[in-house]
Amino acid sequence: MTQGAGQGPAMWQGGGATAQGDGFGGGPVPPAPAVAPAQAAEPAPLPPPAAASAPVRQEPARPEEPEGYTPTERDLPVITPGGNGEREPTLVDVPKPATTNEGEGSLFVVGDVHGYLDELREALRAAGIIDAQDDWIAGNARLWFLGDFTDRGPDGIGVIDLVMDLSAQAAAAGGYCKALMGNHELLLIGAKRFGDTPVNSGAGTASFQAAWLLNGGQRSDMERLQDHHVQWMSRLDAMALADGHLLLHSDATCYLDYGTTIDAVNDAVTVALQRNDADETWDLFRKFTKRFAFRDGTGPENARGLLSVFGGERIVHGHSPIPYLLGDVGSEDEEDAPDVTGPHVYADGLALAMDGGVTMAGKLLVTQLPLTE
Repeated sequence: MTQGAGQGPAMWQGGGATAQGDGFGGGPVPPAPAVAPAQAAEPAPLPPPAAASAPVRQEPARPEEPEGYTPTERDLPVITPGGNGEREPTLVDVPKPATTNEGEGSLFVVGDVHGYLDELREALRAAGIIDAQDDWIAGNARLWFLGDFTDRGPDGIGVIDLVMDLSAQAAAAGGYCKALMGNHELLLIGAKRFGDTPVNSGAGTASFQAAWLLNGGQRSDMERLQDHHVQWMSRLDAMALADGHLLLHSDATCYLDYGTTIDAVNDAVTVALQRNDADETWDLFRKFTKRFAFRDGTGPENARGLLSVFGGERIVHGHSPIPYLLGDVGSEDEEDAPDVTGPHVYADGLALAMDGGVTMAGKLLVTQLPLTE
């Protein structure tokens, strides 16, 4: 990670993508509009670094967030994709292992885990990444976790310990195991650092502790959470680029609030967490809970805008469960979700969803990239 302040946000003028977040109560909140929303005030951009004579690149403007947006709404609207009763296909086949770049091993991504340690072990073994003793056996393969290791499931700390252990083993074998920052990492960091400290939630006064518990926080995780876990989470990158895939946790455009390059965004998020400020950490959490930016009518435009700024040919994200994206269920709390057999490609092929909905009786996805379509 390159240390230093990030550049100011790039802006592009897309449509009003529906963007919502995880709910934790706090009173009724107006639902997101089904048509283009009214413009809302954006947070002040970070100051750009000094530049001598570099030409100013014209970036497209980003879409405005819906007026009155808050991550505290529990029941999110369901919009059936396509508008004609048909839904976009979910890919089923996992391609055979293949090396994509000379000298580099196969690239794998893992969707949201949410404390389901046994399911994670099973999926990694099925992909040939670990053995029965949870040891790395994938040689120089590259493995990316897309965030959200804890909450809702039974053993979030066990998941973090496994990922940290595999990171060391993979590096020793000539590969790597890396992870991205999810909104639940921010939530757990906030609950640990700030507890019941009041923050302005946008729907009244709230606290990280209340938000964490109402979003599936497990008291057993908090009891086992140690300083080195918090330090590891607080240094996770927010985004990465691998083999033409722009890797994110959230299906959102909020990354543009923190810079116009991947390094700048990652540095800005890390520095913000280092300031150890409750309101600033809450603002990060609030933005990372936004979702559905690449779904519906303006989704492809928003995806192209993000790719044009940060690079890559396709966005790969977690955060929004595939059944939720498809409109098959009304909220993440529903358990009777349809079967998920693989990642979901949408937004004119520009976005790949990796959250199989393991918390909704779905599937924990471990997938090799690129997909065979």
